[in-house]
Amino acid sequence: MAKIAQGAMYRGSVHDFPEFDANQDAEALYTAMKGFGSDKESILELITSRSNKQRQEICQNYKSLYGKDLIEDLKYELTGKFERLIVNLMRPLAYCDAKEIKDAISGVGTDEKCLIEILASRTNEQMHQLVAAYKDAYERDLESDIIGDTSGHFQKMLVVLLQGTRENDDVVSEDLVQQDVQDLYEAGELKWGTDEAQFIYILGNRSKQHLRLVFDEYLKTTGKPIEASIRGELSGDFEKLMLAVVKCIRSTPEYFAERLFKAMKGLGTRDNTLIRIMVSRSELDMLDIREIFRTKYEKSLYSMIKNDTSGEYKKALLKLCGGDDDAAGQFFPEAAQVAYQMWELSAVSRVELKGTVCAANDFNPDADAKALRKAMKGIGTDEATIIDIVTHRSNAQRQQIRQTFKSHFGRDLMADLKSEISGDLARLILGLMMPPAHYDAKQLKKAMEGAGTDEKTLIEILATRTNAEIRAINEAYKEDYHKSLEDALSSDTSGHFRRILISLATGNREEGGENRDQAQEDAQEIADTPSGDKTSLETRFMTVLCTRSYPHLRRVFQEFIKKTNYDIEHVIKKEMSGDVKDAFVAIVQSVKNKPLFFADKLYKSMKGAGTDEKTLTRVMVSRSEIDLLNIRREFIEKYDKSLHQAIEGDTSGDFMKALLALCGGED
Repeated sequence: MAKIAQGAMYRGSVHDFPEFDANQDAEALYTAMKGFGSDKESILELITSRSNKQRQEICQNYKSLYGKDLIEDLKYELTGKFERLIVNLMRPLAYCDAKEIKDAISGVGTDEKCLIEILASRTNEQMHQLVAAYKDAYERDLESDIIGDTSGHFQKMLVVLLQGTRENDDVVSEDLVQQDVQDLYEAGELKWGTDEAQFIYILGNRSKQHLRLVFDEYLKTTGKPIEASIRGELSGDFEKLMLAVVKCIRSTPEYFAERLFKAMKGLGTRDNTLIRIMVSRSELDMLDIREIFRTKYEKSLYSMIKNDTSGEYKKALLKLCGGDDDAAGQFFPEAAQVAYQMWELSAVSRVELKGTVCAANDFNPDADAKALRKAMKGIGTDEATIIDIVTHRSNAQRQQIRQTFKSHFGRDLMADLKSEISGDLARLILGLMMPPAHYDAKQLKKAMEGAGTDEKTLIEILATRTNAEIRAINEAYKEDYHKSLEDALSSDTSGHFRRILISLATGNREEGGENRDQAQEDAQEIADTPSGDKTSLETRFMTVLCTRSYPHLRRVFQEFIKKTNYDIEHVIKKEMSGDVKDAFVAIVQSVKNKPLFFADKLYKSMKGAGTDEKTLTRVMVSRSEIDLLNIRREFIEKYDKSLHQAIEGDTSGDFMKALLALCGGED
């Protein structure tokens, strides 16, 4: 079993088995594999209930008793994923890592993801044990094999990590932190090309505590997280390796929680990844991984394994997981502390919001108006010119073009565009040509027109706009439709949902910072509502969620976790239903991380069969000058592919070209 630092709490899910008897266990395994067939249930129950150290004793005693190799017998009796899992559990961790790396670099091609996962996450001691185990098992030098199978900066960083010489000092020099920040900035953002050697030296050698401070200072100095600079300056497997190193520096359990989620999400399961992580972390930090998984993905690791695997393989994985954290949506206490710490981190890591569309340099409304007129004159339409001009001008510049077009040609540019383009492209271009408040007003009007109501659009707009944006929408709605937005909402919705929307539509949310004492009272007010009293619960939530400032609500969410061991979003999903639930969840998600909220909206609009072009268009139009760059970063972080790639794979033609122009680049 891995050594635990003196005074540290054990965070594995697998423990030493009490009253352990290696002889008795060896006999039980021999019996389970004797004769025709094998008792897989007994095998998995025994092996997953013993620590790795105890399993090694069983192997020794098995050989002494029967003159046979236990691992070879298990390989013979078991098959498939279950066999791989059980056999991996029987190896010491260092030998298990050595086998994974050997498989990753053997044969045709290289499993770079496996190399990255292992070498980016292991401690100095684990790295030294790995090198020794590889030498012992294969009579080969691991460094030489990695050099022979990789290349370039990716290879250099792997070799640096393989040395296991990362500094361990807890005392951090502030001067050195500032120097490293400056060196990284000059090696990337300020340099034509990139000085990869600086990134390798600093990220490959400095202590974790030192690098966490470097990352904090880098954000303050440059206005962007170190991950954004790595994505912008590096590429390919080297980029993926450096991002993995940064994630492990920030939080190794969070890195593995993310790896596990990605191994099971979508169609198919990456079983090799799932097995490798469940085995390697079961006696190190599985409880931390479970907590973060539960906090980050709104479901327990246990429930996801249960739904994504089957048979004895599933039973063995669930035993390694060690428990279900999803009971009634509750955190166990340690998870609440992890969630609280994540909030504390987010509170100090406010990233500057940036759009992808900005005012064009050397802007000439006269030339643009003439170019657009020419693009629409005569037979056929030059969509490429229209897309190029409209997507590369700010909204304020587009309004100048509209006015200039009317002055020059006595024609309405919007009307001409409507007659010349159609379908999804028309919706996108016309949306971009409208002032933002009038565009939102139109989307709200369309959501309430005709039979039925598009509640999702009402929620998306009213739950995410600032006070100033809401007030501008009210004015635009009144001007365009000669009716107040409040009256329209009142006549088209009902009950608590109507009350929530009208409250949001007033644009009177408090502004300013947090009030810690008031936040504690607000959290207690919500927490004290009796379970099952739906009306009272919805009223109390509305009073807080629809009126308090964003910074204050972040503090309320923290205090709520501290008081109840529940995340407020899970309480909403458990206790409420329908449009009320959806509205409150949207508010909470927007408060937590608005760019992530919109990244999720974009992903859902393009996943599965068919595309929700209306949502896709609405988000791309409305966020292009506000925070679309941040949305892009959240998208690739959560879904492991860029927004650019998703649009390219899910749309086509001129509509795709216009969306990609708004997207602003490939991450």
